[in-house]
Formats: sequence, C-alpha cells, structure tokens
Amino acid sequence: MQTEELLDRYAAGERDFRELVLAGCDLSDRDLRGINLRGADLSQAILKGADLSSANLREAKLIEANLSHATLLEVNLIGADLTQANLLETDLSRAGLRSAKLIGANFDRSNSPEANFGEANLSRANFVEANLSHTSFHRAKLLATNLTRAILEGVNLSNANLTGAILEGATLTNAMVHGASLEEADLREADLSRARIINANLINANLGRANARGINLSWTSLRGANLRRANLYRANLCWANLSEADLSEAVLVSANINQANLQNADLTGTLMPSGTTHG
Repeated sequence: MQTEELLDRYAAGERDFRELVLAGCDLSDRDLRGINLRGADLSQAILKGADLSSANLREAKLIEANLSHATLLEVNLIGADLTQANLLETDLSRAGLRSAKLIGANFDRSNSPEANFGEANLSRANFVEANLSHTSFHRAKLLATNLTRAILEGVNLSNANLTGAILEGATLTNAMVHGASLEEADLREADLSRARIINANLINANLGRANARGINLSWTSLRGANLRRANLYRANLCWANLSEADLSEAVLVSANINQANLQNADLTGTLMPSGTTHG
C-alpha cells in the first residue's frame, strides 16, 4: 500500500491497517489518531510531528524511525521495536511501552509522564532533560542509558538494571528503586530526596554532591561508592554496606547508621549523626 492510499482510506474512516508494510514512508505532520498499525513495518519511516494519539502500534517495527516532535498520547507501543528511533521532544504521556525494544533510541527532552516502560530494553538510549515523572521502569534494562538532568520524580525503577547509567543532575525525588542495580552509575549532583533505594546495588556508584535528604538506603550495597560532599541528612542507612566508600565532607546529621558497615570508609570531615565532625 502506498502512503496516499493509506491517507485516503484513513480519511474515509478506515482505521485497521495492521501488519502493513510502510518502511521509509513519509507521514510527517499527519493526523493519524486512533489508527491500528499493530505489527506494521514502519522502519525508517518519517513521522515527524505526526499525531498518533491512542494509536495501536503494538509489536510494530519502527527501527530508525523519525518520531521527533510527534504526539503519542496514550499510544500502544507494547513489544514494539524502536531501536535507534528518534523521539526528540516527543509527547508520550501515559504511553504503553512495556517490553519494547528501545536500544539506542533518542528521547532527549521528550515528555513521558505516567508512561509504562516496564521490562523494556532501553540500553544506551538517551533521555537528556526528559520528563519521566511517575513513569514505570519496573524490571527494565537501562544499561549505560543517559538520563542527564532528567525529571524522574516519583518514578518506579524497582528491580531495574541501570548499570553504568548516567543520572548526573537528575531529579529522583520520591523515586522507588527497590532491588535495582545502579553499579557504577553516575548520580553526581542528583536530587534523591526521599527516594527509596532499598536492597539495591550501588557498588562503585558516584553520588558526589548528591542531595539525598531523607533517602532510604537500608540494606543497600554502596561498597566503594563516592558520596563525597553528599547531603544525607536524616537518611536511613540501616544495614547498608558502605565499606571503602568515600564519605568525606558528607552530611550525616540525624542519619540512621544502625548496623551500617563503614569498614575502611573515608570519613574525613564528615558531619556525623550526632552533629560532630569526624577526624
């Protein structure tokens, strides 16, 4: 089917175009709300500025597709393949992307509040300055994903794999990160206020100058982590493993360090729970 035929049939009221092959087609700025393209091949398609709100793109192929500035409100992209797709400044509010393949995709400055990325593969994807507030990444893969300055307020990252992820300057206030792996992740100057990072892996993670007021890091491994000058006021570090961690000049005032492992940790100039300065 050619692009013009699709548009004519859509204009006539038809919506079911499942498993259609439209690789490389140009549908820029088109209004395709509610269209059913389940299982369709839209690889390298140009959908820049298109409105696909409430569209069914479940299991569709959108490899290297250009969806920049598109409107994808409540779109169904469950199981879709968007490897290296361009979603720059795209609106994915409340979109469903569970189990989608998003390796190397560009979501910079996109807007995805309350979207569901559960069990999706987002390895090496870019979310620089993206709005991901109250989004779910439950059991998702975010290996080396770039989330620099992203808004992740109230996000669900439970059991997600963020090994080597970049979250410098990101906002993770009230985030739920139970059981996640953030080994060697970059969280420098991130806002982790009141985040719940329980029973997680932050081995060798970088939390230098992070704002972690009221954070819950109980039962979490921070072995070898960099917490230099981090603000851990009223943090819960009960049973946390901080062995060999750098806590120099960090603020631990009113923090709970009951049963925390501080073996070989650097506490030079650290403000301890009692308010006194260590060594």
